[in-house]
Amino acid sequence: MGTSQKVAIITGASQGIGEALVRAYRDRDFRVVANSRSIRPSSDPEIAAVAGDITDPATAERIISQAVERFGRVDTLINNAGIFIGKPFTEYTSKDYASILAINLNGFFHITQRAVAEMLRRRAGHIVQITSSLDENVDSRAPSVLAALTKGGLNAATKSLAVEYASRGIRVNAVAPGATKTPMHAPEMYEFLARLHPIGRMGEVSEIVEAVMYLEGAGFTTGEILHVDGGQSAGS
Repeated sequence: MGTSQKVAIITGASQGIGEALVRAYRDRDFRVVANSRSIRPSSDPEIAAVAGDITDPATAERIISQAVERFGRVDTLINNAGIFIGKPFTEYTSKDYASILAINLNGFFHITQRAVAEMLRRRAGHIVQITSSLDENVDSRAPSVLAALTKGGLNAATKSLAVEYASRGIRVNAVAPGATKTPMHAPEMYEFLARLHPIGRMGEVSEIVEAVMYLEGAGFTTGEILHVDGGQSAGS
């Protein structure tokens, strides 16, 4: 099998934004390594499904190994895996804290470190975090300190990595969605969540995917936090 075709790694790929990103990258003729804990094998020979917990460094190692051994390269990493736990600060449990840091931050760290090492071999690559604008647009109607802590951390890390690797051919960006219609949010919450956006509705998965694909082709863009949040980042 040749190695001229580009390869994208997508975490949290079994549903929602991640599943849609797998389709979008295949439509652009990328080979894809798709990961989630519950992902099933694909009938598409150009998709390698790697089941496993992204918080485990061994899973990150298997993902990168599959990309290199099966497809020969790593061009793009989409850090999409993440969880949201919204509740008043004093109601968070130690389990909430451990879970959200493990998935949102530890998972990012393990896979990104390994992906960068591969990208440096070719002096080319692109990394995108799916984050949030919660750290910049606090709303008392939706308390979510741990989401702001972790997603805000990813926004900061995006800029830091972008500057660190800009001269070595690796671009690093983020897409910061507002509340989006994914399995993360129960349908009975949609009306409330829609009101949190100046535009008056929730985001669609396709709109987040479009933003990622824009960044994929935007060769002069790095360190960008692209807000796709219905105007939340502009004000209320």
